[in-house]
Amino acid sequence: MTQAVWRLILNGKTSGDEAVREAVMAMREQGQALQVRVTWEAGDAERLVHEAIADRVAVIIAGGGDGTLSEVAAAMAMSGQDADALPALALLPLGTANDFAAATGIAIEPEAALRLIAASTPQPIDLLRLRGDGAEHWCVNLASGGFGTEVTVETPEGMKKLLGGLAYLITGVTKLATIEPQTAHFTGPGLDWQGDFIALGLGNGRQAGGGQQLCPHALLDDGQLALTIVPPLGSEAIASLGTLLSAGKAGFLAEVARQASLPWVEIHSDSPLTLNLDGEPMQARHFRIDCVPGRVRMHLPGDTALLRGRT
Repeated sequence: MTQAVWRLILNGKTSGDEAVREAVMAMREQGQALQVRVTWEAGDAERLVHEAIADRVAVIIAGGGDGTLSEVAAAMAMSGQDADALPALALLPLGTANDFAAATGIAIEPEAALRLIAASTPQPIDLLRLRGDGAEHWCVNLASGGFGTEVTVETPEGMKKLLGGLAYLITGVTKLATIEPQTAHFTGPGLDWQGDFIALGLGNGRQAGGGQQLCPHALLDDGQLALTIVPPLGSEAIASLGTLLSAGKAGFLAEVARQASLPWVEIHSDSPLTLNLDGEPMQARHFRIDCVPGRVRMHLPGDTALLRGRT
């Protein structure tokens, strides 16, 4: 019987990580065929995914942060093949905040993350497909707007390297006093809402930006996207917004935000609106966001809370 081959697509920024090298060698010593490919420039991840699909590997491992995971998943989704015909997807979390890994329970320690692949059966998960002004993007975790986008985009790289996920919270606190509301019209099945907002979350996963839980009830396999719209708040509520979102206070969002679970949503804005897709900004005046059910199969912990019927 031919041995199942895993292929790790490693973000070039993390290629010198000694713990990753040791984890790869440990898996090989145990008999696992594990190949490594490293990205260098834009477009490399897509090319390497296509090569892995053509080579019929069993598992494609995204080695990097949430942006790398989405980039790999997007290339798989746009391959034209059904989920069952594609390799399974796995994550080796090597980002700044590793929000997707934190929410799903995937281990941050490299060897433990790789061992999960052998110990689990890949589960079908949904992906978000975002289209706006002629462009199309895919997202595994969460798309954010307003406060969440500003925090993620404006946190300096040097601060992220030094402080990790804490850097996002520090940036968020410094921006609380300068939050400028944005205006948009949201429509979808059972939804017709128009007005100002200061934070927006479109979730397949639950958190982004170093622990901002904008979509605390999102699931990866329910065929629905979780939508959270936070309207302008009073000064006292604004003062605690960054801490509350980072601490995952679902009750706070339930009280002040408009929340919905729906298969698609359209967003119209008179001025350009920026959404942050796992670290990748996308700007348009009109967005159509669809939840595409079961688009890929992914190795996840058996007790993850982001699958239906799990704890």
